[in-house]
Amino acid sequence: MAELSETEGPVDWKERCVALESQLMKFRVQASKIRELLAGKMQQLERQVIDAERQAEKAFQQVQVMEEKLKAANIQTSESETRLYKKCQDLETLIQEKDDIIQNLELQLEEQKHIRIQEAKVIEEKAAKIKEWVTVKLNELELENQNLRLINQNQTEEIRTIQSKLQEVQGKKLSAVSTPKLSEDQRLSSLTFGCFLSRARSPPQVVKSEETSKIPSKEPEFTEGKDIEDSVAMLSCTTSGLYTSLIYKNMTTPVYTTLKGKATQISSSPFLDDSSGSEEEDSSRSSSRTSESDSRSRSGPGSPRAMKRGVSLSSVASESDYAIPPDAYCTDTEYSQPEQKLPKTCSSSSDNGKNEPLEKSGYLLKMSGKVKTWKRRWFVLKGGELLYYKSPSDVIRKPQGHIELSASCSILRGDNKQTVQLTTEKHTYYLTADSPNILEEWIKVLQNVLRVQAANPLFLQPEGKPTVKGLLTKVKHGYSKRVWCTLIGKTLYYFRSQEDKFPLGQIKLWEAKVEEVDRSCDSDEDYEASGRSLLSTHYTIVIHPKDQGPTYLLIGSKHEKDTWLYHLTVAAGSNNVNVGSEFEQLVCKLLNIEGEPSSQIWRHPTLCHSKEGIISPLTTLPSEALQTEAIKLFKTCQLFINAAVDSPAIDYHISLAQSALQICLTHPELQNDICCQLIKQTRRRQPQNQPGPLQGWQLLALCVGLFLPHHPFLWLLRLHLKRNADSRTEFGKYAIYCQRCVERTQQNGDREARPSRMEILSTLLRNPYHHSLPFSIPVHFMNGIYQVVGFDASTTVEEFLNTLNQDRGMRKPAQSGFALFTDDPSGRDLEHCLQGNIKICDIISKWEQASKEQQPGKWEGTRTVRLTYKNRLYFSMQARGETDREKLLLMYQTNDQIINGLFPLNRDLVLEMTALLAQVEIGDFERPFSTPAGHVNNQCKTNQTLKQVIEKIYPKRYRDDSSEEQLRQLCRRLSTRWMALRGHSAADCVRIYLTVARKWPFFGAKLFLARPINPSSLGSTFLWLAVHEDGLSILEYSSMRLIVSYVYKSLMTFGGYQDDFMIVINNTHSKDKPTEKLLFAMAKPKILEITLLIASYINNFYQQKAVHHLSAPALLSARTRGPQARVMGSQPLLSSSRPTKGPTLL
Repeated sequence: MAELSETEGPVDWKERCVALESQLMKFRVQASKIRELLAGKMQQLERQVIDAERQAEKAFQQVQVMEEKLKAANIQTSESETRLYKKCQDLETLIQEKDDIIQNLELQLEEQKHIRIQEAKVIEEKAAKIKEWVTVKLNELELENQNLRLINQNQTEEIRTIQSKLQEVQGKKLSAVSTPKLSEDQRLSSLTFGCFLSRARSPPQVVKSEETSKIPSKEPEFTEGKDIEDSVAMLSCTTSGLYTSLIYKNMTTPVYTTLKGKATQISSSPFLDDSSGSEEEDSSRSSSRTSESDSRSRSGPGSPRAMKRGVSLSSVASESDYAIPPDAYCTDTEYSQPEQKLPKTCSSSSDNGKNEPLEKSGYLLKMSGKVKTWKRRWFVLKGGELLYYKSPSDVIRKPQGHIELSASCSILRGDNKQTVQLTTEKHTYYLTADSPNILEEWIKVLQNVLRVQAANPLFLQPEGKPTVKGLLTKVKHGYSKRVWCTLIGKTLYYFRSQEDKFPLGQIKLWEAKVEEVDRSCDSDEDYEASGRSLLSTHYTIVIHPKDQGPTYLLIGSKHEKDTWLYHLTVAAGSNNVNVGSEFEQLVCKLLNIEGEPSSQIWRHPTLCHSKEGIISPLTTLPSEALQTEAIKLFKTCQLFINAAVDSPAIDYHISLAQSALQICLTHPELQNDICCQLIKQTRRRQPQNQPGPLQGWQLLALCVGLFLPHHPFLWLLRLHLKRNADSRTEFGKYAIYCQRCVERTQQNGDREARPSRMEILSTLLRNPYHHSLPFSIPVHFMNGIYQVVGFDASTTVEEFLNTLNQDRGMRKPAQSGFALFTDDPSGRDLEHCLQGNIKICDIISKWEQASKEQQPGKWEGTRTVRLTYKNRLYFSMQARGETDREKLLLMYQTNDQIINGLFPLNRDLVLEMTALLAQVEIGDFERPFSTPAGHVNNQCKTNQTLKQVIEKIYPKRYRDDSSEEQLRQLCRRLSTRWMALRGHSAADCVRIYLTVARKWPFFGAKLFLARPINPSSLGSTFLWLAVHEDGLSILEYSSMRLIVSYVYKSLMTFGGYQDDFMIVINNTHSKDKPTEKLLFAMAKPKILEITLLIASYINNFYQQKAVHHLSAPALLSARTRGPQARVMGSQPLLSSSRPTKGPTLL
């Protein structure tokens, strides 16, 4: 311590005190800061504690909730484990049982295969024996024919010598038997008039006492109890939607209107409500638009309201001096005034610099709203609005209606050339012009208006399938825009979006220059400045049409660029060999040398058969998904070609062919590729150019029967078939068959459905090249027989019927009224009438598909469509030219109506008709033998024959209501009538049968069960709608008496209305109610059938333009049929009745 004090020396306590005081001050400042920090930390901790307490409370509440849930759930772990263990054991036992079943089924399958193979061998042996027997029989018949010709020549001279004697003998016989036969004919005639004419006239006319004694006192009536139940069941029945949608264009019932004597379809679907866009009946709408306040506030110069009222700018300047359009001064009572365009006040500049008209006026027919009738109105299109008036002189007044045109409007043409459908956001309007030229002018102006409002070129969607489509960037004149491009034919269309219906513009590609460019190749500086960033990441294709500037397409990926470049090049007509896939480049090289046979290009591996698969498609495809699908298609083709065809296991090849071709029909882009694949797989690389496997040719035949590839692949296909066509080899025969298929497909167009099982079987197993019509199917007739008719892959219904009529000796369907029907694949009692342009193979295939989908468990490979040929349209004037075959089928069809209660006959006349039909079908009635030994056996046989005739021919309603004793009496009466016809030929009985049946005024009509919908003057009970050649008649349900008839001229509109059938009648005789709309509840398939049937009758008369047709007695305007009967039509009908009494035999 002493040393330390000595070293430090004397201490200055004053300074030391000052230093300590300064330190003390610093410490105080730091302490104050620490206090502040501590206070802030304490506050923060307090807040955290409060938050933690809140969270703890929430967590506590959640824990309580979870505890309550756990208590409520009451999960018992031990019990759940035992249950799972039991379930596992049960599943294991089930699996073991299933395995045993599968093993048993496999054994059964093997046994069935062996049995099938043995049966196939037996069938082949039988077929060979049958073929030998047929050959021998044909030779024998040829010898007999030669002998008969010699005998015929020898006897011709003898016949000439005794001809005069035979004529005298025949004259004596006719005079001897004339009296009893005429009396028999009079008896039938009296029965006929007693049945039919008593129904057709009220009050009944006075007849002779002899005839009155034979007229039945009680008229036939239907048992309403059972029939009404059946009718209700039929009304509730709905058709097979799938098959109907496949056969017809759509499942819904169309709506037709009658214009100038022709039935014109104005809507493909039923009307959904009472409004068809008309504003004439709703005066409140138009009055609200044209109120006085609005007209005063908007009547200034140049205002839209002044434009609506037809006020010109010059007249407005002269202080409310109204000016009428120039064409409004013309008055023509016959409505034959030519339409004139209004002075154009605005225009749109198109691409070619021409001004297009945006205004027009003239007369059009417009369908009204609640009652679907046509009314003639004066239309004025001006200022983007379509107004209509009663006459041109009314344009200065309030319009009757107003149609707002916007970009969402659409224009659809009707099936004739004078009707158009204008659809807006709220309504649908149907307009008809006086001529096709006038309609074209209106459509053109309306499209111009819609184009201006939508700011894009508006025209109807171009027809045809797009070759390639996608989202691209279009650059022109320095401006780029993202558009949806579609290549159709030789034109490139571009749209705002994929959903847009109207394109922004189009580029004609024919003889245009198409090439790929590197980065920026346009000299336009603006284009380089604006598009350089796009070009750095995109591929570019330039299109340079003739006499126009270039257009650049920017594409994001390389495979899309290759696809667009190839298809654009082909569309431009260029044979550039540097674009497309390797296969396409080789095809272009062959095309340039015109397919020189000695060229080494043919031996290129890409063009020849390959055992390995392909790694890329043979053609350019627009997407990676389609490229992958094309590779799978090639594998499917390889499986089809390499697997041996086994008759018992033919379903494997059928499924392969159907799946591959269905994919090509679903994705048309793959059709070129599969054709190229099959061309490749049917070629060999050997010097002798040996054709490929036979099954490849068979699959190619199926393919070209459905569709054809586009150019230049179609050229390659034709050349390939020509090089391999040889009638000496089986491969060459299939090549010739493929050539025929190509020609037929090009003639009748592509198919709509994949090949059916029958078509594939015939192609694989039955050597189709031996026949010009390789396929065949039976056509059934109403008399129980059938005719096998041949057809090919492209045969239409019209061609099929021509072949059938030639084989059966019948007239064309236009003359005979016969049509082809199919049954329903669901098994219901429905029939579908086939249109003439549908292909037979499509019908069979669609029927098979529908049958599989509707009855998956019941469908069998042997089940196929049933075709029936029967009468659909009956024309009384064509009866004079009926052939014997037509008369026979018409008789059986009439008997089918009698059996089902669709033909009014009393019991006596039914017995006469049954005896006539039995004489035609069986022949003379055999009497029992007189000997006691043979009497019993022959009597049993006779009774059995009579019972069979009654069960097959006699009406059900009379047969079911009879007791056993009445049935025995009926057999005795039938045998008596049948024996009276002994010696009559079948042709004579058919003639008598039809002569009697034709006395009913509605013979040949098709009857439809319907129920009027209230409110209706027809009541609410069931009735019959009879469609015949003269019009539509309404009959009572029980007695089939006529209630009212409408000629076709008075039918203004008919077709579907929601779920019902609608007809709109024009009553020219009634001033109070000039039009009337009737609604009937019917089964949906019957609504479609009756609509198409009425349209067929109307259009048939329109085509034939037959003016001198005789009207049916039921439609006579001079007479009334019963207390409720009335006739309504546009003109009185002829008073002369249809010829009902033909030449008599008896």
